[in-house]
Parts: sequence; C-alpha cells; structure tokens
Amino acid sequence: MSTQLGMNAKLLYKAGGVAGGGNFIEISNIRDLTLNLEKGEADVSTRGNNGWRARVGTLKDASLEFEMVWDTEDEAFEAIRDAFLDNTIIGFQVLDRESGQGLQADWEIMTFSRNEPLEEAITVSVTARIARSDTPPEWVGGT
Repeated sequence: MSTQLGMNAKLLYKAGGVAGGGNFIEISNIRDLTLNLEKGEADVSTRGNNGWRARVGTLKDASLEFEMVWDTEDEAFEAIRDAFLDNTIIGFQVLDRESGQGLQADWEIMTFSRNEPLEEAITVSVTARIARSDTPPEWVGGT
C-alpha cells in the first residue's frame, strides 16, 4: 500500500489553457487543496427492482478549491488573478505527486476571495470549475 501525503501533491498551471503554448508550471504557493469529483445521476428504477430505487451515473463534474498566500509578485498568483478578472480559462493539472496522476482540464476561476485574518498572512481562497473548452478534461498519468 502506497500512502500519498498532501504536501507531495502538485498543482500545475498553464495560462491560456491546456492547449496554450509552453509547459505546465508548478504552483508552490498553495496551502490546502481539494479536488471535488462527482457524477450526476438518473433514476432508472423499474417495477422489476423489487421495491429498490436504481440509479445510473450521468455527467461527471469537478471543482477545485485551494488557498494561496496573497503574493502579487508570484507569477502563478498573477495568472490565476488575471484569469478571474479577465474571464479567461487557465489549464490545471491536479496531480497526487511529482509526475503522478490526476485531472487535467481547462478551468474557469469562479471565486477569488481575499482573506485578511488579524494575526496571519493575507490569503486568497480560489474556486475553479471545468470550463467550456475545445480541450476536454482527461485523467493523466497512472492507469
């Protein structure tokens, strides 16, 4: 059994989206990160289910939530902020480790909220959702 630690996970970005020029760049200014994966569902219950409801999965959905230290000199911070302000897509790879596996997709930044706790660093809470794109989401790495 291989246990993965969150501190070894990687979030990489590419301004302009997955199909944009250049390589993915690691974002080191990340605190806690959550990749939410879920499916919609359709009710396919029939009288033949002996009184049990039956479901089948439909469309997959994903959201990404993370926190960054507010650092206006950090290029990744600037790319995420600009994607929010300019309503443009940004490519993310959400990997479980260096050269690991995870979701790669074009995302739209839906929340960019600045947090100003009295005795802590200013941070930003970011929420991203899969964006409309010519490049469909895909699971990369692993099997």
